[in-house]
Amino acid sequence: MRLTLALLKKKMPNGYIWAGKHRLAHHVYPHNIERMVTRLQIEEKNMLYLRHPYLTVDQERGHAVALSKHDDWISRMNLYKAAVKVRPSVRLEDKFDKLRTTESWEV
Repeated sequence: MRLTLALLKKKMPNGYIWAGKHRLAHHVYPHNIERMVTRLQIEEKNMLYLRHPYLTVDQERGHAVALSKHDDWISRMNLYKAAVKVRPSVRLEDKFDKLRTTESWEV
């Protein structure tokens, strides 16, 4: 009787306790607040870098051409396509080898 009263004293929400209209709320601890503040500071720093880019729009257009990035990318893609086209040779005997379960060994 006493155990039942102790267990029934705490009101729990109906159904799945972590979602829905009547859910059990998590407690907010100081380390949660500190973590959230650091995440917001990192996001603000990222937004600052996005608002004030290192290169101007004109410089951004020409920097890839000066580094010949496009030509390097084209050569890498051609090598990749050539490697993909060549498939290893596979024999039917290798494919159906696993079906040989009833053959007995010769002594």
